[in-house]
Amino acid sequence: MAMASSSSLHQLLFPKHRYLSRNSIFAAPLRFSSPVRATATSSVTLQQDVTKTLEADLFCCPICYQPLIRKGPPGLNLPAIYRSGFKCDKCDRSYSSKDNYLDLTLISGLKDYVEVKPASTELFRSPFVSFLYERGWRQNFNRSGFPGPDEEFKMAQEYFKPVEGGLLVDVSCGSGLFTRKFAKSGTYSGVIALDFSESMLRQSYDFIKQDDTILTSNLALVRADVSRLPFSSGSVDAVHAGAALHCWPSPSNAIAEISRILRSGGVFVGTTFLRYTSSTPWIGRALRQRILQNYSYLTEEEIEDVCTSCGLTNYSSKVQQSFIMFSAQKP
Repeated sequence: MAMASSSSLHQLLFPKHRYLSRNSIFAAPLRFSSPVRATATSSVTLQQDVTKTLEADLFCCPICYQPLIRKGPPGLNLPAIYRSGFKCDKCDRSYSSKDNYLDLTLISGLKDYVEVKPASTELFRSPFVSFLYERGWRQNFNRSGFPGPDEEFKMAQEYFKPVEGGLLVDVSCGSGLFTRKFAKSGTYSGVIALDFSESMLRQSYDFIKQDDTILTSNLALVRADVSRLPFSSGSVDAVHAGAALHCWPSPSNAIAEISRILRSGGVFVGTTFLRYTSSTPWIGRALRQRILQNYSYLTEEEIEDVCTSCGLTNYSSKVQQSFIMFSAQKP
């Protein structure tokens, strides 16, 4: 793995955490004995905690979960990732970052095998849908009670207060609508936009490159399967999944993976469409179940149950019509 060569470079890569060691490109996320907000008054405690934390590589092989060996310039930013190569010595697999995103799927680089995902996944791999997502598609969500991206971002930031200053992964990021908001907020030491759709990641990059303030920030694009997340266990502080859970082939597998990669005290925040609420007329429930059967619409009770069964605690939620934002924490 390439190493940072000067303190000035390290400060550029990690402006909020200058006290992290330069011996590793990716330092392990800050680990708190209990959830606290990263403020000036707690900086001494944070430094003491960091010195006790072993540094670990962030990206890992999606096959064996061993840390990947990186060759190339250091940094968690788009230019550095693009010019780097990643390899798993154990599986002898190499992973490419030639398309401005790092492809860490199980099918990365395969020549003959083609894997077709469920319709709910394949739909968002379409360049046409990716182009439309922020140009009319997402705006229709307000009909189901979604308050809008700006308000949803504010709500998520409230849930993420205990892990400010840490690493955030925006799973099923789509065109990067919320990724850009998290990156521009300056709240996190790094932000990773993750999606299975190649076209969504390309669209996300097109939006990002229009904003110089985040183009060279600690922001990376990664292609991965949410049910096989390519991160070391306990390496991530925050996971966001905006309007995503209903698109996952197996919500329980995905949430189990999210629970695995979260550190102790880490926070998971998601939004989705509810299958129905206690106030939904029975005819409305039947209509949604029949028309939208390709999606995994869950009830409030089911979402809490799967989060709890995957080892997450402190579950809470906010509901408006068919919209729900929920949060859970890794103990």
